[in-house]
Amino acid sequence: MTKVDSGVHAVLWDMDGTLVDTEPYWFRAETELCAAYGVAWSDEQASALVGNALPASAAVLRDAGVGLEIREIIDTLLDSVIGQIRQAVPWRPGARELLAEVHAVGIPCVMVTMSEKRLAMEIVDLLPVGTFEFLVTGDMVVRGKPDPEPYRIAVEKLRATWGDLSLDRIVAIEDSLPGLASATAAGVVTIGVPNMVALPDGPGHTVWSSLEGRGVAHLKELVGGL
Repeated sequence: MTKVDSGVHAVLWDMDGTLVDTEPYWFRAETELCAAYGVAWSDEQASALVGNALPASAAVLRDAGVGLEIREIIDTLLDSVIGQIRQAVPWRPGARELLAEVHAVGIPCVMVTMSEKRLAMEIVDLLPVGTFEFLVTGDMVVRGKPDPEPYRIAVEKLRATWGDLSLDRIVAIEDSLPGLASATAAGVVTIGVPNMVALPDGPGHTVWSSLEGRGVAHLKELVGGL
């Protein structure tokens, strides 16, 4: 069985809004899709969908008047966001640097995102091979965030390779309320890094204003203090 770091056993990464600032891309995709069906769509409505499972967000758009089936809405949004990413990749401050440092010291990393695999791979392919042990994507789960299922799947798969990892030494990094709810319900140490949506202080998670300047030592301090 592979040996894990004595302090931090693993780091679980949300993607949209945490690793890359793709939320404006989603906002644009939603707005353009709604406009095609004569539906007004505000930033406030878009913000309310941040972090949700894609089928749930697509259902909101359909109910608002977008005349497509759920799968068609998801595919249209994904096509738009992927096209925008291929034009420019908006890495979040400090995220890529922290990810590289965590990977370099041998702590396993997993991407846990509600985006589907074809979008997640656009980002993964820009990183060194092996940066992530594996991905848990929205098309792999029955119940997406805020349900704990995505993070529970990540922990179970990690334990199959790395042994009986301790939940209080597995760190999840999130930027949304559904993401925080999912990670904390799964029992892992959770960091909230606000982006498009404000994140409240509260029991069960820690809020960092940014990942800029953060390193493995900060993660170890966090789990060591719990």
